[in-house]
Order: sequence, then C-alpha cells, then structure tokens
Amino acid sequence: MDNENYFKIGTIVNTHGIRGEVKVAAITDFASDRFASGQTIYRKDQNGYQPETVKSSRQHKQMWLLLLAGYDNINQVEPFKGQELYVAAADRAPLAAGEYYYSDIIGCTVLDEEGQERGQIQEIMQTGANDVWVMVDQKGQEVLLPVIDDVITEVDLAKGQIQIHVLEGLFDE
Repeated sequence: MDNENYFKIGTIVNTHGIRGEVKVAAITDFASDRFASGQTIYRKDQNGYQPETVKSSRQHKQMWLLLLAGYDNINQVEPFKGQELYVAAADRAPLAAGEYYYSDIIGCTVLDEEGQERGQIQEIMQTGANDVWVMVDQKGQEVLLPVIDDVITEVDLAKGQIQIHVLEGLFDE
C-alpha cells in the first residue's frame, strides 16, 4: 500500500516503563477507538508500514500508553521512538455532515467571500471549545481561523477549497 492509503493518527514519542509500553502523542479525535485492544494500526519505519495489533491501551496525562502484541520489554520497543502511527484508509469511520478528517482539510485553499485566494490550511489546533485551522497567507504569515459558522461558510473537499467570512480583525490589513 502507498502513503495515500494511510492516515497518521499519532507519533511514538517515548517508551514507558520496562514492560514494552510506548508513549503516543495522538492526533486523532478517535483515539479510544483507534487504540482499543485488538485494533490493527500501522507503524511506519524505514521498510514501510508495519501492521501492529494493540494488546492494551490507556490514557496517561495527555498521552496514550500502548502495549503492542508481541513486545514485552523496553529493549524491543526502544527503536520505535519517533516513528509515526497510521490507520488504513479502509478502517476510517464515516463522518457526519459537517465533520472532516484533518487530512481532508490540511492543504485546502482558503477563499474569501469575493473568491479571492487568502492562503492555505497548514495545521489544525484543538482548543477545547472549537478547532482552529491555521492558514498561511501569501506573505507567509499564520492566520488563525476559528472553526465556527461565523467564519467558515463553506467547505468543498472535492475542489479542495474553504470559503470564509472575513471578520473584522481576522487579517492585519
């Protein structure tokens, strides 16, 4: 499978304890589903995407601690530090209307009400109340777009475009 059939869900940032657990910084809204016991996830190393089965998982502070099947000590998982975790495209759950996967939004072109191109979405931040899409404008400046109806007026994934309503103060003009 190539890269387009996988979607990043986290990064192994460290080991935890001596029993082979890995500490994962998750970037998925479905972490409890993705990291549930028995789920298949893919660990990307220099040889490609390696299927791994989650033996157990638990949340610890802002991280997830995973025990992968077949590994039971720190020495086996030490080389995994820094590797990214993925889910296969076929395993992604369908979303409700108005919900989007990060990978669908990142890279979209942002247009204002007049159809003028304003920039491109580079990143998504979770703030608690609502997500914030980080757009980089033509000058290379970051602009934070709150994902609320007053700002995001239309998302057209087929065209890779997002239309926004420019609120006063949104751009330094």
